Amino acid sequence: MRARYTGPPRYRMVPRWGFPLGPWRPPEPAQAGSDPLLGARTLVGSLVPLLWATAAVALLASGAEVWRYVLLLASREGALPAEAVAASDALVASAGTVAPVLTLVVGVLMVLWTVRAARAAADRAQVTPSRSQRMIVLGWVVPGLNLSIPGSVLAEIEHSAIGLPASLRPRPSRQLLGWWALWVVSVVLSAVVLLWSLRDGVQARADGVVLHAALDLVAAVTAGVTARLVLRLTRLLAPSAPRRREVLMRVNPPSVTSSGAAPAAHA
Repeated sequence: MRARYTGPPRYRMVPRWGFPLGPWRPPEPAQAGSDPLLGARTLVGSLVPLLWATAAVALLASGAEVWRYVLLLASREGALPAEAVAASDALVASAGTVAPVLTLVVGVLMVLWTVRAARAAADRAQVTPSRSQRMIVLGWVVPGLNLSIPGSVLAEIEHSAIGLPASLRPRPSRQLLGWWALWVVSVVLSAVVLLWSLRDGVQARADGVVLHAALDLVAAVTAGVTARLVLRLTRLLAPSAPRRREVLMRVNPPSVTSSGAAPAAHA
């Protein structure tokens, strides 16, 4: 027998429990810094487009330097149009201003992504990271160290992301080795261009234009390869779940013959 309803409950004193004041709010998402894998995936959304933008600007800067060199060759035979010289100088100045700013922003994001990806790879392999965060940062920015440490760190990330045992020595893939070679060439060529700019003379300036064009071209290729490598390593660390596809099939019931027996099914 069900009890008769006697009204709302009564309390001798005001209850201490209750709902919080104000409207309901959804729970706050977890901070990106707490989860290194989530932080790495968050940075990819900004890092990869900026890398492609850097590649485009560097390619434009390389073309501007080539145009300037062509004008230098043409100036040996006669005077140049003022409009062509002004346009070449404006293009070189614009590309030379935008490219370093993009490179600085991309460099900061790349270092942060490497730190978080290295932590995520170590957590996935259940091992202690071989290098501290400070060592990874110094390996990117200190001359000499930046020739070996970035490639080694990315090789370790790739090794753990693939799922290979931690006892094996990392063996970089062809894509990573190609990026490593481009990175070393770009760093060495940057040092050469910096030292070459200290020389004086007309021929030294003309050679400097060629070196700048080569450096910008190598930087454009390096930025594009870096974008593809970062995207690949991130997908290896956080593979997307396979999509299940449901197909609705219709099965016709067997027809009944005049004798009342169903015909045999044919394959």
